[in-house]
Amino acid sequence: MSPTAAAALANILNFILLTMIAAWYVAPWLARKERAAALTVLLWVQAFRHVALQIFSAQRFGFAVSDSTRDQIAAGDLIGMLLAIAAIVALRYRWRFAPVLVWLLVAETLVDLVYTSLLGVQEQLFASASNLTWLIVSFYVPLLWVNLGLIVWQMYARGDEPLALALK
Repeated sequence: MSPTAAAALANILNFILLTMIAAWYVAPWLARKERAAALTVLLWVQAFRHVALQIFSAQRFGFAVSDSTRDQIAAGDLIGMLLAIAAIVALRYRWRFAPVLVWLLVAETLVDLVYTSLLGVQEQLFASASNLTWLIVSFYVPLLWVNLGLIVWQMYARGDEPLALALK
């Protein structure tokens, strides 16, 4: 099996498995939480997107990514990480604009994942991904997609709920 085929298969399998975990365990658990708490848990997955900064060392050690694609991946993930952290803080303190930050993160993540995926296919990055880069592409990226779906579900389905329940 070629490295590209192996990475693609791992990506698809991880996406399926993570979707099953999300549907069977995470979604029911989130439904029992206050809206702000449910969103915060999901946003923590996005807060670790700075792991993509390893692309600088990966490029140095053989990952065949162009400088412009490398910079796009790093910038997109850093912006996503900063938006996630800002949204976590806003949710923690129940600031009114917290939902706006979450929607900004959703939009940024969607554009970033689609655009960098297209760049990765164009540059055939699956073929040269190894070690941590392979793990990020094959596991963390599918996790980000599933997590993004859960965030959108929480924002859409629970959009009328207050960020926290009133004190009794």
